Amino acid sequence: MANTETALKEALTSIEGATGVALVDYTSGMALGTMGGSKSFDLNVAAAGNTDVIRAKMRTMEMLGLKGDIEDILITLTDQYHLVRLLKSRGGNGLFLYLVLDASRANLAMARHQLRKIEEELEV
Repeated sequence: MANTETALKEALTSIEGATGVALVDYTSGMALGTMGGSKSFDLNVAAAGNTDVIRAKMRTMEMLGLKGDIEDILITLTDQYHLVRLLKSRGGNGLFLYLVLDASRANLAMARHQLRKIEEELEV
């Protein structure tokens, strides 16, 4: 089992094209941990903004009567992928992993696979 810091470090170093990663509480919008990012890309601001995305999707699913769970949400930009993975592991309720990828270097399918493995090993 990996702690938050170990899991974030693994995501940033083992996922090709990763430029930033955060563990976020979507009930509060607060990042519990971040790694990477840059002066021009504040992971704390991105974490709060993606909290709104998750809440909106959950409301929409509720209005539609959809019973499934959200595995992940993908946002594609011209030069980046933003991957949001809701934690299903023990103690992970209300949390998500947020991964920023450089689209020119990333293999999206592999990134999703690796992030899922990191989530499974994360002990919160």
